[in-house]
Amino acid sequence: MDREIILMRHGQPALVAGKKMSALDMQGWIDGYNRAGITDQPVPATSRQLATTARVIVSSTAPRALSSLQALGLEPSHVDALFCEAQLPHGQWRLPRLSPFTWAFILRLLWLCGYSRDVETVSAAKLRASMAAQRLLSLAGEGPVLLLGHGFMNRMIAKQLMAQGWTRQSRNGSHYWSAVVLAKRIEGSN
Repeated sequence: MDREIILMRHGQPALVAGKKMSALDMQGWIDGYNRAGITDQPVPATSRQLATTARVIVSSTAPRALSSLQALGLEPSHVDALFCEAQLPHGQWRLPRLSPFTWAFILRLLWLCGYSRDVETVSAAKLRASMAAQRLLSLAGEGPVLLLGHGFMNRMIAKQLMAQGWTRQSRNGSHYWSAVVLAKRIEGSN
């Protein structure tokens, strides 16, 4: 029998990109991003169709993940901060002033290089991704699992699952509402 785990990214957050800001100002922007739901744009048909194949619905505690499930018309059976996005640090610099998305990219690169200023480290996020993968593995025995989560953490979880023999069946990018489907044949099962 094949077991299946779907890792889906949330819809587009309802957050205005805003004006250029300093790395210091990013703390407020990150806080706003973490509180944001999603825009009222329609859910892509492929995402809606894929989500309906799941029997177990899992979500992070982030409003953008929970409101994405609501947009899909689904109720989560499990909601846990374990599945939240790898935290993004902010800087202490007043210059240069860049767009929030440019800063997010730069700060994520710095985080990957060890800069974690008051947020979890890369190694802590990897450990959390490993625990999240274990949780999804335990739920996969109940039927296909859908995790409505986040881009970076979903990739880390997928890496953990693939290290345990799961194979990627499909993937449709890294944009909002994108998903990767992982499967594993369980020997001796019908």
